[in-house]
Amino acid sequence: MNKEERQDLFKQVMGNYPTGVTIVTTKTQDGTPVGLTVNSFASVSLDPLLLLWSIDHGVSSIKAFTKGGKFAVHVLAENQAELCQTFARKNVDRFSKCSWNLSSNGLPILEGTLGVFECQTYKAVEAGDHTVLIGEVIDLKVDKAKNPLLYHRRVFGPIPKDFYHQ
Repeated sequence: MNKEERQDLFKQVMGNYPTGVTIVTTKTQDGTPVGLTVNSFASVSLDPLLLLWSIDHGVSSIKAFTKGGKFAVHVLAENQAELCQTFARKNVDRFSKCSWNLSSNGLPILEGTLGVFECQTYKAVEAGDHTVLIGEVIDLKVDKAKNPLLYHRRVFGPIPKDFYHQ
């Protein structure tokens, strides 16, 4: 199997692994909010509270995330597929299409999400064509009444209604 075939198979297998969906936000040096849709997100540690996500080196806002020192990870609610797709598009004024405000930590926070982790950058690790950003959680909130948005087979959607039935 050649490299391209392995990459295609890798994408197929990873696309069949259901994940939650997040939007990660920060500000540029001049204070402009930036954000993108991310499904490469995981917890790392409880002591200290650490999480990670990865960003492609080709993303135009990479310097804002790798040099900014802080970022917010928003766990999306099941009704936020459109918001998810907006933040996945290129050449769109993403923040004009949603409700948001600045937190006391100076981070752009999207309204209506299931949860938000505000983080200071703990470590950045170069890994292939991505940088893995590890953040130490400095503030967080959750809306326990909401269900998460999932990503599976390149489709965004809610948890199936019968998932919680025993």
